[in-house]
Amino acid sequence: MAIIKPFKALRPQAQFAKQVASKPYDVLTSAEAKIEAQGNSATFLHITKSEIDLPESTDIHSAQVYVKAKENLDAFVKRDILFAENKECLYIYRLVMNGRSQVGLVALSSIDDYENNIIKKHELTRPDKELDRINHIKTTGAQTGNVFLAYQNNDVLDALIEKSIKTKTAVYEFIADDGVSHTLWIVNDDKVIKQILDIFQTQIKFTYIADGHHRAASAAKVRQSLGNKKTEGADYFLTTLFPASQLQIMDYNRVVKTLNGLSEEDFLNALKNDFTVEVQSSAYKPEAPHTFGLYLNNKWYKLTSKEGTYSNDPIGVLDVTILQNNVLAKYLNIHDQRTDKNIDFIGGIRGLNELEKRVNSGEWAMAFSLYPVSIQQLFDIADSGNIMPPKSTWFEPKLRDGLVTHLIYE
Repeated sequence: MAIIKPFKALRPQAQFAKQVASKPYDVLTSAEAKIEAQGNSATFLHITKSEIDLPESTDIHSAQVYVKAKENLDAFVKRDILFAENKECLYIYRLVMNGRSQVGLVALSSIDDYENNIIKKHELTRPDKELDRINHIKTTGAQTGNVFLAYQNNDVLDALIEKSIKTKTAVYEFIADDGVSHTLWIVNDDKVIKQILDIFQTQIKFTYIADGHHRAASAAKVRQSLGNKKTEGADYFLTTLFPASQLQIMDYNRVVKTLNGLSEEDFLNALKNDFTVEVQSSAYKPEAPHTFGLYLNNKWYKLTSKEGTYSNDPIGVLDVTILQNNVLAKYLNIHDQRTDKNIDFIGGIRGLNELEKRVNSGEWAMAFSLYPVSIQQLFDIADSGNIMPPKSTWFEPKLRDGLVTHLIYE
């Protein structure tokens, strides 16, 4: 069963909450973060993307970036922008995007559970991205990135959280610049906290990483690296847990740098072995499984998988697998999406215009739009012990960094 724990969050004074709250560090480039931070000395990007406060020539993985993050975090506390809670609490975090609401429980989750597969994974991680967060956590002493967990719905837990929302006053409530509403409540009643913990320990058999595999893996490796210097805080990592029924997965699209020596005509003809290929008059967003959009040389194509060209097992039936097997590996020599520099990933929230922009820049040869994975597919694959191809899922809305931070050293 799942173990969660209340904690003394480092969080913003109420008047600074909107300024502090920032998009997750891994959805912005350094250049985008610098633009977002302009005119806002309180944005948490100064901590999660601290290279924005250093010369542009700075290697973003150099030690000085992590030292700067620590300096900025300490400065936020000294300026009384951030403060540490005086008792261990849980928190309720509601996000509303385009009229759709999802309510999560902010708590610490157990690294033992992560290592013992009580917290289930569906992705492999990239060593370079792990190392970045390991260095950030160890230098700052803080887990600034929230891991997004899902669990099978539990009516008793849902009712407890709903009651807390109705009987408590929110400590933060604001609408971010992207139109997403963020609201946070504190659960500090010891009796309610115990009830919630007991539900997880007796009724929630597993939790599932929806978003944040690198953050979770990094937290586990930080604990391991501390050895006998390990603190109690390092035994846990920062999570927000949502019931499955409230979650929506968006498409996670791809751009590819090269045709691998093929002409455009030869590539399109080769695709016809496994797909029906149709020219489109405008950008194509797949409306059903096993259909794909292809943007190549200022044209959009609809690719429809032919019967018998993919397997129907939990992994083989995924569109990300079909694309990998029948296009990327077969014709473009891309065999490991985690490490190959000829592929990049674009979250569906950025829209198809972003795919066109990347290809039209000349840096990328083509783009693929995909139909999103379902939450049940994610659960089924995680339960089976299998791993999805990299970057299979994109969740929106994103949790904001900075509203709650877990300090591993007290």
